[in-house]
Amino acid sequence: MTIPEIVAIFADYNIDNIHNVEYKYLNNIVYPSDLKQVPIESLPKVCDEVRDFIIRSCSQNPGHLGSSLGTVELTVALHYVYDTPNDRIVWDVGHQAYAHKILTGRRERFHTNRQFKGISPFPKPAESEYDAFIAGHASNSISAALGEAIAADKVATITGKKSKRVVAVIGDGAMTGGLAFEGLNNAAMQDNNLLIILNDNNMAIDPIRGGITQYLVDLTTSAGYNRIRWALYRLARKLHLINDQKKQRLQRMHNNLKAFLTRQPINIFSSMNLRYFGPADGNDVLDLVRILSEIKDYKGARVLHIVTKKGKGYAPAEENPTIWHAPGEFNVESGIRNQESGNKTQPPLWQEVFGETLLELARKNERIVGITPAMPSGCSMNIMQAEMPERVFDVGIAEGHAVTFSAGLASEGLIPYCNIYSSFLQRSYDNIIHDVAIPKLPVVLCIDRAGIVGNDGATHHGLLDLAFLRPVPNMIIGAPMTADDLRQMLYTAQFVNAPIAIRYPRGRASAYHQTPFQQMEVGKALCLKEGKRVAILSLGAIGETVREAIKDLPVAHYDMRWLKPIDTDILDYVGTHFDTIVTIEDGVIAGGLGSAVAEYLVAPLPSPHREGNCHADRLISLGIDDQFVEHGSTKELYHMLGLDKEGIYNKIKSLCE
Repeated sequence: MTIPEIVAIFADYNIDNIHNVEYKYLNNIVYPSDLKQVPIESLPKVCDEVRDFIIRSCSQNPGHLGSSLGTVELTVALHYVYDTPNDRIVWDVGHQAYAHKILTGRRERFHTNRQFKGISPFPKPAESEYDAFIAGHASNSISAALGEAIAADKVATITGKKSKRVVAVIGDGAMTGGLAFEGLNNAAMQDNNLLIILNDNNMAIDPIRGGITQYLVDLTTSAGYNRIRWALYRLARKLHLINDQKKQRLQRMHNNLKAFLTRQPINIFSSMNLRYFGPADGNDVLDLVRILSEIKDYKGARVLHIVTKKGKGYAPAEENPTIWHAPGEFNVESGIRNQESGNKTQPPLWQEVFGETLLELARKNERIVGITPAMPSGCSMNIMQAEMPERVFDVGIAEGHAVTFSAGLASEGLIPYCNIYSSFLQRSYDNIIHDVAIPKLPVVLCIDRAGIVGNDGATHHGLLDLAFLRPVPNMIIGAPMTADDLRQMLYTAQFVNAPIAIRYPRGRASAYHQTPFQQMEVGKALCLKEGKRVAILSLGAIGETVREAIKDLPVAHYDMRWLKPIDTDILDYVGTHFDTIVTIEDGVIAGGLGSAVAEYLVAPLPSPHREGNCHADRLISLGIDDQFVEHGSTKELYHMLGLDKEGIYNKIKSLCE
């Protein structure tokens, strides 16, 4: 749908109430069973309406726009051809799945997408039977779908019922993840009927080249061709002319013939003996319906490669897919994002402090390099990348590789600053232990989006990094309370000659003064406020909230700064001079600051600063208890958890009474 067409629709309807729009087809589609009643020739109009609905919704309730616009035709075709929810569609990178949610009973609730108590921003089996598997992180679809496909066949054998069809939809960069290739390798080895759809919106694995390519797509997906192919194969098996080894040779010969006719090299899928179809136009819904109808019941693992346009149908999103991946609120007609016309004088984002500081450090130290797994703009490493492209490495969605690659760089004398979002860092845990910590290599892990991140929910909150990094030997862990502290920690990191993790939150800093560089003393806390009876130990940016909450209360406040090594002098002091100790952290309590303080204070360790054992009769830990936190704004979530200014004030005040 073009911009003038969208503008014309908006002129006819109330932009503030999307439910007033009289969509000819979409208003009558609640579930895929309703979609199947639409004449096939009208499916392009359905796609236009779904796309318009997504644009309208995301303009007022921000979400992942560009990726979902690109998969509208694919989603409509899948639900038109397959019998969902019995047949299973496993989405990779769930931000491609907005059209899927809209067509599976959630259109009336879609305005609550990513909102507190609203629908999930990603496929979530607990929310809908149409969501086959959780999809918050990239590259898991092939492995999960392969498991479902094999299980479906085995269950069908046990029950005597028809097996479910299973489809994995992978794309938007997820094929760069190592897990995707592990899944592909296993799919090629196992007996299964999985269909893998590669949504290629930028990777250009096999660009479309001329009419012969489309001709072969038409031929190899046609019913007649494949009936003949299958009949000849069964006859050859019956006559014992083909065994498994000869089957692989024939498949390779078939792939070589296709490569010769199309003048394209054999791709990785064909080389793994996976049947490969494509590339096909992924934004042509009628052709997709034809292709899917022809190949849905084929035997064996196979790959359908489609080429789509990220941001399809909305010119600003097509022209700048990076910005319009998740643009925030915007004006549909002008294409102007609200944040572009916002207050320019407010403090910078934490990620911007990181990006600007890293560039400063790199200018002074030629050994510093930057590494990011597909997040240069998201983490602001693009600031250094613009000036020093040869010293910034974007390795794609491959967090484990990013860490081990950084270790290799460090082993030869460079100082790698590896920036990974906290929740994605979980995927590289073994790499951190085996490749960084054991050899004690000076890799700087810059952990962005630590703590509560807001509307993306449980799969994206960065709540576990403190807990899973603290037990790792040789690891230093810092958490700056202010943006200026982040600046100084990044500066200090280049001198410690050991693995160091620095974690900081999403969003804007409370203030930023760009103080001159000064090396911090690792493992030393800072007293922010003297007090009596109650001592508060906070870690990280949540300390700013604590400082505001307790400013009128007669309690002491210490910014711990470092979780490991922890400041034992401070712990000795508060353990012997205060009745109550309160730890506050933006992460899980188990294994984090609360656990570290408890372990130290109860241990019978001799200390010259202690007047006997700890006599504080109460140790209270505030943070995230044993739960996954849902999605919602950070304000709503902190309030729910009792970690906002009001919640902290009420808790500490009660301890002072």
